[in-house]
Amino acid sequence: MTGAASGIGRRIAEFYAREGAIVGVADLDAGAAERAARELEAAGGRASAHRMDVTSEAEVDAGIDAYAERWGGVDILVSNAGIQHLDTIADVSFADWKRVLAVHLDGSFLTTRAALRRMIGGKRGGSIILMGSVHSYFASVKKGPYVVAKHGLLGLCRTIAKEGAPHGVRANAICPGVVRTPLIERQLPVLAREAGVSEEQIVHDLFLRLTVDGEYTTEADLAEVAVFLAAFPTNALTGQSISVSHGMHML
Repeated sequence: MTGAASGIGRRIAEFYAREGAIVGVADLDAGAAERAARELEAAGGRASAHRMDVTSEAEVDAGIDAYAERWGGVDILVSNAGIQHLDTIADVSFADWKRVLAVHLDGSFLTTRAALRRMIGGKRGGSIILMGSVHSYFASVKKGPYVVAKHGLLGLCRTIAKEGAPHGVRANAICPGVVRTPLIERQLPVLAREAGVSEEQIVHDLFLRLTVDGEYTTEADLAEVAVFLAAFPTNALTGQSISVSHGMHML
């Protein structure tokens, strides 16, 4: 599981460990990954830590190979690592554009490819879960690279579903609404300052305006869906995007 040392990834890791999964905590921050793995084990789970830059082919392959060799294979991949950058298309630098797409798209491709090879070789199927967003369906200003990346993940998910089906590998995308993560916390003061309003106004007038109840999606909500998708037994549920958004987007 990438980006698993904090935030949404950490909560999914906790839920998986509680269900008996052996969790590979992959994160760019090696120290945070080690701490998270130790805490999962202290709570009664089984886990291993893997320092991983998801934009590095070598690090991704090495990390997934290390997990598979230690624990006997790979059954589930959650590709969760992500970053954000706020800028208009007219102003965003090519370097920032490439950096956002690299983490989301290259990272999901590289981790998926490495996990798929293990799943196919192990001949016992598996479940690949990509982390999309409500921005997989619509756009927001100043989030161009993120929007493009999240749209692209749905295409990747559907392709994996087609190619994985003969091998018993399912692929689905979880598409969260607004989750109050550190990513959101960093955006709030910037957006509030630019709009000349309070942070609370940004929350209610921008972030949560389209929800049915004015509520954030929680990390626990997403973890419950991740458990469900990982455990679903057949290809009846594959190639799908699940919007977990308090009704921000309804299919």
